Amino acid sequence: MGKIEIFLPAMGEGVIEATITKWLVAEGSEVEEDDPVVEVATDKVDTEIPAPASGVLKNIAFKEGDIPKVGDVLAYIENDSIEKSSEESAAEVEKDFKEIRKASSTYLTQKEEEDEESELMKSRTPEGKYLSPLVRKIAATENISYTELDGIQGTGMDGRITKDDIMKYVSTRYGESKPIRTDEKISATETEKVSPEKKVSPQPSAITAEGDEVIEMDRVRKLIADHMVRSKRTSPHVTSYIDVDITDIINWREKIKDSFFKKEGIKLTLTPIFIEATARAIRQVPMINVTVDGDRIIKKKNINIGMATALPDGNLIVPVIKKADEKSIIGLAREVNDLAERARNNKLKPDEITGGTFSITNYGTVGTLMGSPIINQPQAAILGIGAAKKMPAVIETPSGDSIGIRNIVYLSLSYDHRVVDGALGGLFLKKIKENLESFLDSKFIADLSL
Repeated sequence: MGKIEIFLPAMGEGVIEATITKWLVAEGSEVEEDDPVVEVATDKVDTEIPAPASGVLKNIAFKEGDIPKVGDVLAYIENDSIEKSSEESAAEVEKDFKEIRKASSTYLTQKEEEDEESELMKSRTPEGKYLSPLVRKIAATENISYTELDGIQGTGMDGRITKDDIMKYVSTRYGESKPIRTDEKISATETEKVSPEKKVSPQPSAITAEGDEVIEMDRVRKLIADHMVRSKRTSPHVTSYIDVDITDIINWREKIKDSFFKKEGIKLTLTPIFIEATARAIRQVPMINVTVDGDRIIKKKNINIGMATALPDGNLIVPVIKKADEKSIIGLAREVNDLAERARNNKLKPDEITGGTFSITNYGTVGTLMGSPIINQPQAAILGIGAAKKMPAVIETPSGDSIGIRNIVYLSLSYDHRVVDGALGGLFLKKIKENLESFLDSKFIADLSL
């Protein structure tokens, strides 16, 4: 009988494990090739793993709630009709994962050792900052309290404290001559010194009254909340605003939207136009496309724009358009429609929500005129788009100024003031405004050929 393994596939850069959230097929049930069999979740995205072949699902190795590693075998597919070629294909998959397992083995061994060293410390501070086993070990060894840990600015993914961050903090705290005892065992006495009960007052519980409804946050909402808090703690936020006259764009879109849909099979919204204008502005002001790594500024080569997308359950996800500056309006329209649709149906792949270098959020879809968005770490800026409203405006012409009714939209740019000053942020907003207001004169109109 042929047997094919179902692996936990690579789930994106920096992701080595996932949580089994739901088995979609019971053990012993028949499945068709490409049918989803299990749903898994990471800090990045929820996704479904399909059956690699038709057959019967056997030997489920992980229960719901378990956390397998990338490359682990989750279950098997058995079928008498599975041909040798299919088994050979499975062998090739196994070979592909050998390197992943090999690369992970050192990490996992080190992690087990660190877990032994740091098991007496909690994985999160009272304010919710995540602490890796190695960071907990160093904190306990060096008698660093949770209050101090909450004050350390993390340079890792999503603002997490890295080994270098805490080592730098210890060096500053004690002077360069103070060694960091990462190779020593932690005694119970030392761990007691950093006990949160002794160092940090517990956060007071919310007061509820009769009739109040208590709603538990789901997993995604908890991740969003944690991400937002860490972003505000990591980056000193500044927000600048500018108004843009998009009357000509709206009139043009109204005129060609039917022919565009007939030719391309998709709707032309304003979103791809805003993305194109923003990508062009990033090329014009490249220092907005940066991230902070300790005392270093990393200027990103690629322009990967994330677009915040509301989900039916009220949560938010940010799919990423890679190399947005290299795409035409038609290409951007296709990708915007595709990513938004699959995001709402929980069909995004892990690598489609990673790698963003700049983000856009359009709160104008619900009528909001302007806002101050929170930066999507580790990026340095995020653009907010308000609702387009008809307003009286001064129209400048060669023959003089006049008052007219125009469609005005307010743009807001929140940026990390550690690396983006007001002049740079203002210049970037000005470039977006110029790109939008001159859009009908750009080469992109000619490329549409409608």
